[in-house]
Amino acid sequence: MGETMDDVGAWLAQAWSRLQPGPVPAESPTVLAAVLAAVVAAVAVPVLWRHLRVVVTVVHELGHGLVGVLLGRRFTGLVLRADMSGHAVTVGPARGAGRVASTWAGYPAPGLVGAVLVRAAGTGWAPTLLGTAALVLLVSIVRVRSWYTALVMVVLTAGTGVLWWWGSAALQAAVLLGVGLFLLVGAWRHLGALLGSRSPGSDPSVLAGLTRVPRWCWILSFAVVLGLATWFALAPSLALAGLA
Repeated sequence: MGETMDDVGAWLAQAWSRLQPGPVPAESPTVLAAVLAAVVAAVAVPVLWRHLRVVVTVVHELGHGLVGVLLGRRFTGLVLRADMSGHAVTVGPARGAGRVASTWAGYPAPGLVGAVLVRAAGTGWAPTLLGTAALVLLVSIVRVRSWYTALVMVVLTAGTGVLWWWGSAALQAAVLLGVGLFLLVGAWRHLGALLGSRSPGSDPSVLAGLTRVPRWCWILSFAVVLGLATWFALAPSLALAGLA
């Protein structure tokens, strides 16, 4: 029993050490070019986007759930569908600030998370964010409500955990940069698709029904937040280029 407790303590100590910010890896122009090319392919090639956009959907739905939890609602279910759409279930008052905030949080979430990942990639915080992301994904698995959702969440959790535990600093930074840019561009693509939808079940339509604020105002608020997130993510690069 004592040896088991010692092993657990040693593992927790190692895990804690791996959560600490690390050195900032040197930026390789070749690696940066490869990351940018991969992101462009992921969002521009239809077959790749069709399969990879589920990552944007996961962040979107977890945005609903996590904001709901922070405001006193219960996050009880996560569903991802084969068409890459999804649905997060939170339980609480049918109206009020908590319902409005949790409904609003979905579309901005991928852009905000993406911006943080991009900035973290170049500041040594990749290990901290990867460990935190792995924990959030792991906890979220208990809320899945379909086999497809479980498969996606297990793959994402395992991949994030492996990168956090065994990935080199350079690899972690490169992956975070790529995923962050993908989430940013993906958030804009999701917003663009929303402009052509008049579904009464869409987030801005639901928000309009909850608040009587017009649908277009909510879409504009998404665009403003995504614009600020994009600026936050790219500001250091723009400054280096003399554009900011």
